[in-house]
Amino acid sequence: MNWHIAMRPGKRAALDLRSALAAKIEQVEKIKASIRAKVEHPFRLIKQQFGHAKVRYRGLAKNTARLQMMFALGNLWMVRKTILQGARA
Repeated sequence: MNWHIAMRPGKRAALDLRSALAAKIEQVEKIKASIRAKVEHPFRLIKQQFGHAKVRYRGLAKNTARLQMMFALGNLWMVRKTILQGARA
């Protein structure tokens, strides 16, 4: 298995961007950061908007159902402006 872990900030700042290899490494790091931001945004939204910081151990089925509902609400929250514009048209 090949893990694509982000480079430490100090190592990234020390790159000499004039060299072709360092420029490519920087480009790859930006791509990894962009993917990480897209993946982590729904989790942040659920924790901040809906206050879901802890899992209540009420059974796996109930926890799973609650998280699925939270992610569905999160998806609606992220496209709320688009939905509202469609209702006005």
